[in-house]
This record gives sequence, C-alpha cells and structure tokens, in this order.
Amino acid sequence: MTEGATVDSRPTKIMYVAEATAHGGRDGYVTSQDGQIELKVAMPLELGGDGNGTNPEQLFAAGYSSCFHNALILVGNRAGYDLTGSTVAAKVGIGPNKRRGYGLAVALSVSLPVLDADIAAKLVDAAHEVCPYSNATRDNIDVTIVLG
Repeated sequence: MTEGATVDSRPTKIMYVAEATAHGGRDGYVTSQDGQIELKVAMPLELGGDGNGTNPEQLFAAGYSSCFHNALILVGNRAGYDLTGSTVAAKVGIGPNKRRGYGLAVALSVSLPVLDADIAAKLVDAAHEVCPYSNATRDNIDVTIVLG
C-alpha cells in the first residue's frame, strides 16, 4: 500500500441491521426495535445532568468493548490461541473539539492473562484491524489500546 493511502473498510454486504430510537435526547429514553433495549438516558453529572440513567458514552463503551473482545477472540481462535479469562474494558471520553462541537476519545484496556506479551500484542493489532468499531473510528477518534 502506498503511503497516505486509506483502506476501504465499508461493508460489501450488510448482514445485520440494528435499530434503535431515541426519545427526548440525553434526558429521555432509548428503545430498540426488537424490545431488547428500553433504557432511561440522562446527562451525566460531569456534564451538568442528574446522572440518573445511562448515557450515550456508556452505551458506546459497552458496544466497542464487546465488539473488540469478539474480534480478539476471533483472531485468537483463528491463530490457535486460548483466550480464557481475557477481557476488554473501554473508557469513552467526551469533550469540546476545535470546531465548536464535541468529540470522543476511546481507551481500550485489554487483558490476555494466559498469553505472553508479544503474542498478545500481535493479536490486539489484528483485532484492531478486524473490529467494526475500530474500522469506524480509525482516523476519526483517538483510540488508545493498553495491553495489561
């Protein structure tokens, strides 16, 4: 690949579509079309809200961590490694950006307790290429991955 060239990570075939609806923005509730999600959302205390509900950043953290962990398990299994006891935790930060809007930053903490550090790092790099959330955020959101 030539320097500066980007890889097209768009899907070539849509295999599943998730549907959710927000009612009332950050101080309302969200539902999924299949009824699996019905959650109160609230502005966090740190952003001036009452914190009496989940928020979009927590939902994004939950989605990214579970998606990245699945990608990690996939690449680990393909390479023949045991990922017993592995975990992925995500922190999603929000704050103002330079364009008078808001931006996100993500920190993923990956634990692979049964693998040596070199193998674990290779699997994390491979998972970061496979994970749809990583592909969606690449060059758009700062994503830090800490292996520990």
